[in-house]
Amino acid sequence: MASLDLCSCKANNGVRSQIPQSSTISDRPSRQFTLSPTKLFAKFCRFPLRTSRRTHIASHHNSVMGSVNPIVESAAEVASPPLRVSIVGFGNFGQFIAKAIKRQGHAVLATSRSDYSDYCNQHGIEFYRSIDEMCEQQLDVVMVCTSILSTENVLRGIPLHKLRPETIFADVLSVKQFPRILFMEVLPPEFGIVCTHPMFGPESGKNGWAGLPFVYDKVRIDGQDQAVKFSQFLRVFENEGCQMVEMSCEEHDRHAAGSQFITHTIGRILSHLDLESTPINTKGYETLLHLTENTVSDSFDLYYGLFMYNVNATEQIENLDRAFETVKQKLFGRLHDILRKQIVERVPMQGIPSTSMRNQNQKQQQAHISCQAVTK
Repeated sequence: MASLDLCSCKANNGVRSQIPQSSTISDRPSRQFTLSPTKLFAKFCRFPLRTSRRTHIASHHNSVMGSVNPIVESAAEVASPPLRVSIVGFGNFGQFIAKAIKRQGHAVLATSRSDYSDYCNQHGIEFYRSIDEMCEQQLDVVMVCTSILSTENVLRGIPLHKLRPETIFADVLSVKQFPRILFMEVLPPEFGIVCTHPMFGPESGKNGWAGLPFVYDKVRIDGQDQAVKFSQFLRVFENEGCQMVEMSCEEHDRHAAGSQFITHTIGRILSHLDLESTPINTKGYETLLHLTENTVSDSFDLYYGLFMYNVNATEQIENLDRAFETVKQKLFGRLHDILRKQIVERVPMQGIPSTSMRNQNQKQQQAHISCQAVTK
């Protein structure tokens, strides 16, 4: 992936919007903040002016990975209160995402089938055993962090009538067309929808997210209030250093089938070979061991979900099967040609002398031995 230029945080690029002339900033339709121009300027100065970390990504990357346009922080976003983000499904990945949201100053609420109340108490997170109770807490964003296989049941079990109408729903699934269609089908039109996929996890992102791709598709965002919340939500991942990639769900699944699914498939195949470290490991072999370890650490349900819910996955399995057959044919085809020449045309195999040559060598050795006997 293209690396980030983390020094592109100067404010002289013209990316940031100029300070508005008006002294009134609308945060929500029901609230108005009246600030003098001096106080407004001071409010801006409290926050470091940012330009996108993606400014210097190679232009050809756009055609492959989608749009990487900057997310420009608006005055309304600066004036807005922190988000209240709920995480539905608080397993390893949910906890992993929650840490970043907390680091960025937003409130995190969580619910899950398992009891994570002790963990949440230690990390300043509100935990609710009842999803109904959590939905009464004036949420701004609902993040669905469940497995692919359980997403539909979980989504249909959320009491939507208890949520504010401008609430934004987001997912973090490894497939994107499936949740997009599901959200559009289940959620009323007043709810916002953004489909996301952090292209990393607790293992690959344990040392920070700088330069790691975060893919998103703004499926349905309507009105100023939702737009501000949407920008605040994306800012969490941008401030963590992610490479922000805007891409359609369809395009994502096409790319993911040729990269993520193939990677998991190769790792699963290697796991059945029981590979072990040796005293003479090459770098390539170390890479295979690492790949195997990473892929089998994920549940098989995740891998099955990548196959079942990505329409492009079946084609990749067929391509992989054909590729393996092609390699086998090349190996055995060459061996067949060599054996045929040796048997039919009496051509010796490379490095192995023919029968006549072996007989001649044996006669020479015998003559040499006889000469030595006569001399003695």
